[in-house]
Amino acid sequence: MIQTRSIISSPSSEDAQRPGVPAGLPETEDVAAEAGADAEQRQFEVPAALHGERLDRALAALVAEFSRNYLRQLIEDGAARLNGAPVRKPAQRLKVGDRLEIELRPTPQAQAFVPQEMTLDVVFEDEHLVVINKPAGLVVHPAAGHWSGTLLNGLLARDARAAQLPRAGIVHRLDKDTSGLMVVARSRRAMDALVARIAAREVGREYVALAHRSWTGPGSRTVDAPIGRDPRNRLRMAVVDLSLNAGKPAQTELHLLQNIEKGCLVRCRLITGRTHQIRVHLASLGHPLVSDPLYGGAMAAGMTRQALHARQLTFHHPITDEPLRFSSPLPGDLQAALDSWGLTIEA
Repeated sequence: MIQTRSIISSPSSEDAQRPGVPAGLPETEDVAAEAGADAEQRQFEVPAALHGERLDRALAALVAEFSRNYLRQLIEDGAARLNGAPVRKPAQRLKVGDRLEIELRPTPQAQAFVPQEMTLDVVFEDEHLVVINKPAGLVVHPAAGHWSGTLLNGLLARDARAAQLPRAGIVHRLDKDTSGLMVVARSRRAMDALVARIAAREVGREYVALAHRSWTGPGSRTVDAPIGRDPRNRLRMAVVDLSLNAGKPAQTELHLLQNIEKGCLVRCRLITGRTHQIRVHLASLGHPLVSDPLYGGAMAAGMTRQALHARQLTFHHPITDEPLRFSSPLPGDLQAALDSWGLTIEA
C-alpha cells in the first residue's frame, strides 16, 4: 500500500439518523429468523374497539412497535393463535373477548447490526478514520439475503465507537464482488465531513476493470449516462431516460490502459457514485466486465467474479485537511487473469 501525505476542510452536514442504525437500507422485513430465546409471547383479549377487525390490523394496533406487514408475515408463518388454535389468515375477523396470542420474533434486520469478529485488511488508521482493503465476496451492509458477516458487522466488533455512528461509519460502498479500497469514519465529525466531500465530488476513486472486446475509439472518454433500475430486470441497473424520472445522473471517466483482440484493461474514475455504475457504463459501450453475467460479461480468464478492483483512493483528511493517497495492488485472481491474457499494469 502507498500512502502519500502533504497538506489541505470541509463543510459538515447534519444526519438525523439515530446512532448505530444504518441509513439508506431497504425497509424490508423478513421472517426467516427462527424463534429462539429472543422470541416473546404476548397475549391479549380483543377489546370492544377491535370487534370485527381483521387479525393483522388488530395486532398492528395492539403491538404498535412492529409494522403490519411484518405482523402479517408472522401470522402466515404460524406465530399466532386465536382462542388457543393456530390461525394463519391475516384477514381473520375477530370478536370482542377473543383470546389472541402472538409470538414476536426478532426480525433478521433487527439482529443484523451486531458485532462479528473478522479479519480486516487495514491500510491506514487514526482516531478519525480507517482505510480498508475490502476483499471480493464481502458484503458492505446488511440487507436481504446478507443479514450477517458484512463489513458493518466487522466494524462494530473492531471499534466500540462504530455503534455510535450511522452505518458504523461507512460513507460509501463497493459491490460484494468488487475488491479494493474504502474509507470509513471513526468519529461523527469525520463522517459528516467525508459525506460532504463525497457529495461535492472531492474524493477520488479509481478502479481497474478487465472488460470484454477490443477497445475502439478514443483512448480516454467520459461516459455521461444516467443510471436507474432496469425496468425489465429489477436485479439490474441500466442506462435510463432522465425525462421519465427513471434514475440519476451518472458520469465515469474511462482511460484505456491496454488493448488486445479479446478484451481491454481500463482505468475508471468515478465522478458520481451510482449503484453498479462502472459495470453499467462499460456494458453500455459494448465492453461488459469479464465474469459479470448480470451485465453480459462471460466467465473468462479464470475469474469467478466481476473483474473490477478499487485500486486508488485520494481525499483530504476530514479533520487535518492533509491530502492522502492510497493504492492497493491487484488481488491474486485479477492479477492471474491479466497474466493469462498477457496484460500488464504499471506499479
